[in-house]
Amino acid sequence: MAIKSRKHAPTRFNQHIGAALAVMLLPVAAQAADPAGQSAPAAQQTLNEIKVVGSKENDFKAEKASSPKYTEELVNTAQTIVVIKKELIEQQGALTLTDALRNTPGVGTFFLGENGNTNTGDAVYMRGFDASGSIYVDGVRDVGSISRDVFNIEQIDVLKGPAGTDSGRGAPTGSINLVSKTATMANTFNSLLTAGSGKQKRATADWNRILDSDTGTAMRLNLMTQDSGNPARDEVTNKRWAFAPTVTFGIGKPTRVTASYLHVDQNNVPDGLVPTIGLPGYSTPDVAAKDKPAVRTFLNSAARVDPKNFYGSSADYDKIKADMGTLRIDHDFLPNVQIQNTTRYGKTKQDYLLTAFMGNTANLQTPNANDPSSWTLARNLPTVKDQENTILTNQTVVSAQFDTGVLKHSVVAGAEFTSEKQTNYGYVAASLGTLPAANLYNPNPRDPVTGRNPVRSGAFTQGEFNTQSLYLFDTIKFGDKWIFNGGARFDHFNTTFDAVSLQTAVTAPAVQPLPVGTPIPTHLTLSDTLANGKISALYKPTPDSSVYALLATSKAPPGTNFVLSAGASSAQNPSYDPQETITKEIGTKWDFLKQKLSLSAAVYQTTVKNEVEQDPVDKTYYQTGKKRVQGIEIGMVGEVMPNWLVSAGYTRMNTRIESNRVVSVTASGINNLTYTPKQAFTSWTSYTLPFGLKIGGGARYVGEMLRGIDGAVGTPVRVDAYWVFDAMATYTVNKNLDLQLNAYNLADKTYVAAINKSGFRYTPGQPRSFSLTANIKF
Repeated sequence: MAIKSRKHAPTRFNQHIGAALAVMLLPVAAQAADPAGQSAPAAQQTLNEIKVVGSKENDFKAEKASSPKYTEELVNTAQTIVVIKKELIEQQGALTLTDALRNTPGVGTFFLGENGNTNTGDAVYMRGFDASGSIYVDGVRDVGSISRDVFNIEQIDVLKGPAGTDSGRGAPTGSINLVSKTATMANTFNSLLTAGSGKQKRATADWNRILDSDTGTAMRLNLMTQDSGNPARDEVTNKRWAFAPTVTFGIGKPTRVTASYLHVDQNNVPDGLVPTIGLPGYSTPDVAAKDKPAVRTFLNSAARVDPKNFYGSSADYDKIKADMGTLRIDHDFLPNVQIQNTTRYGKTKQDYLLTAFMGNTANLQTPNANDPSSWTLARNLPTVKDQENTILTNQTVVSAQFDTGVLKHSVVAGAEFTSEKQTNYGYVAASLGTLPAANLYNPNPRDPVTGRNPVRSGAFTQGEFNTQSLYLFDTIKFGDKWIFNGGARFDHFNTTFDAVSLQTAVTAPAVQPLPVGTPIPTHLTLSDTLANGKISALYKPTPDSSVYALLATSKAPPGTNFVLSAGASSAQNPSYDPQETITKEIGTKWDFLKQKLSLSAAVYQTTVKNEVEQDPVDKTYYQTGKKRVQGIEIGMVGEVMPNWLVSAGYTRMNTRIESNRVVSVTASGINNLTYTPKQAFTSWTSYTLPFGLKIGGGARYVGEMLRGIDGAVGTPVRVDAYWVFDAMATYTVNKNLDLQLNAYNLADKTYVAAINKSGFRYTPGQPRSFSLTANIKF
C-alpha cells in the first residue's frame, strides 16, 4: 500500500479503469451463449388477462425522486439526483446506509473524528463537506448518531447540490432521504436469512397483508435481527434488532391514511480503531520532541500492526434505542389538486463508552527498543456519549396542476413546523475506568478495567432548534421543449442553548475564585430568518432527453449542531452570520431503450463563504473563510439489454480553500478540502442466465484523500487511493427460494477506509469476506 504523490493518482486510475470496465461487462459472455437474447418461443396459447400492479421487479432505474417537491421524472429534473433502489441494495448484500451509499461516487464515511472522539453512526461526507446532519427519513430530518439499517428501506434519494430550498438548513452540498417501505394491495411474504464471515448472523422478514380490499386497507410488518462480528476487526460486534409495522387505509382511494412506527435497538461493541504505525507516510508522532530519540528512531521503521487488533476493551459498549412514530394523510381534492400532511415524533438515545488512545510519544513506550513485542500503547482516553435527540414535526404540502394560456404549471407549496432537541450529559472522568497499556502488536481486549462505574457529573448541554418554514415551487412547461423551475423557501428559527459546566482548579489569581465543582450555567439564544432559492431552465432535444442549467443556494446558521458558544474562538458563536452556499450546475440526461437505460452528466461549481477561520498569526477567529468545489459527475443506470442491469458513476472534484487568512486546512499543506477524493468511481452489474442463475459484480475506486490539520506531525497526512472488487451469484432453487452468495474485496486489498484528524487512528477496509443468503418468499 505505497503512498503515491498526487501526480500519480490519475495514472493509477487509468491503469485500473480497464479492470473495472471488465467487471461491468461481465455478462457479455453469457449473452453470447444466447445470441438472440431470449429463449425459443413457446407454443401459441390463449391466456387469461393478467393485470400487473406496481413497479417492475429487480430493476435499478427509478423514474422519480420520492419527494412531492419533485413533480417531474428524473430525466426532466434539473439537478443531480441519484436514486438507489432496494433491488440494487439487496444484490450487493448492503446492510447499512453507509454500505448503500457506495453506489454513488465520492460519498462515504471518510472521517473518524478528533483525538479520542470517534464519530459514531453514519458520518457521511459529500462533495467535500460533512452531510451527517442532512439525513432524512421520508422527508423528515433524522437526528441522532445511529448507524441506519436498510431493512425497512424502499429506496435512497441522494440529492447533490444545495438543498436549502428543499429542506432548510443543512450541508452545503446536498442531502440524503431514506424512503420507508409501506403497505401495498398484495399478500406477500419475504425473508432473508444470512450467514457469513466475521460470525455474521442476520434475519429479516417482510410481510404484507390485505386487510380489506373494498376499503383499500393493508398492513406491512418488517422485522430484523442481527448478531454479527466484523470480518475486519476482532472484538467489534454489531448486535441489533428492530421492527417496523405500517397500516394504510384507503389505498387507491381519494383519501389515504398511513400510520407507521419504527423501533431500533442496538447493543454493540464499538470500534476504537487501529494505530497508523507502519502505514505509508508514517514517520513518528511529535518529531519535534527532544526527550525520546529512541522512540523516534525505532518507530520510523516499525512494522504495521495487524488491522484486526482491538485496542479498547471488550467491556466497551454502544447502546442505542431509536423510536419513530409517523402519521401521514394524503387526499386528492381533484385529479389535479393533492394535499399531504405528515406528523412525526422521533426519539433516539445513545449510551456509549469507548476506550480510545492517542499514539503520540507520551503514550508509546519502548522499554526494549530492539524488541517490538515489548512496545506498549497507553489506553488513556475513555470517551463517553450520553445523548438524547428528539424531534416533533408537522409538515403540509399542497400540489396543484393547472394551465395559464400556453403554460402548464405544477405548483408545490408547503409549511413545516419542527422542534428538535439534543441533550448531552457529562460524566466524572475517574468513574470511566482505566485499562493497563496495550501491547502494541498483541493487545488484550480482556484486560481488567479498573474503576469503571460511570457516574454523571452534573454537567450537561441542551440545545433546542425550533423552525417554522414556508416554501413554494413552480415547474412551468412551455410547449414540448422547455421546462422552467423556480422555488423559494423561508425558515424562521429560534435556537436556545443551555449548559452547566463545573468549575475546575483555579489556575490564575481571581478576585472571587469559585470552589472546584461549582456549577456554572450558560444560556444563549439565537433567532433569525433564512431565505433560500433555486431556479433552473431545461431544454428537451428529444422526448427522452434534457439539457439544463441550475442556480441554487443554501444557508446554515451557527448552532446547527445544537451548540452555541459565546467564545470568540468558536464557529458556534451566535454573533456570526449564517454560512452561505451558491451552486451552479449544467447537465444533461438521456433515456434510451424505451426509457430502460438512463445516462447523465453534470458539471458544477459550489462556493461556500462566511466560513469561520483562525488567523495563523494573531490566532483570532474571523468569518472570512471561503471554499470552492468544482467537479463533474457521470452516471449510468438501468437495463442495457434483457436481463442485464447496470449501475455506475464517476466523479472528479477539484477543491480549493480561497480564504485570505488560512492557506491550508490539510496536514500535507495542499490547499484542498479534507476527506474528499479527487476521483471516485463505482459500478455494479448483473445478468440473469436462462437457467435461473444470476451473476454480478462491481468495482469501486476511491481516490487519494487528505486529512485535516491539528498540529500532529509525523502521522500520515494522506490516505492512498484504492480499488475494491466484489461479486455475487444468485440461484433460483424454486419459486419460493433463492440462494445468493456475495464475495467482497475479491483481491483482499488492504486499504484505509477512513482516518482521524490527527492521523493516529484509522479504519481498515473490509478484507476478503463472504456471505450466503437464503431468500424465502411466498
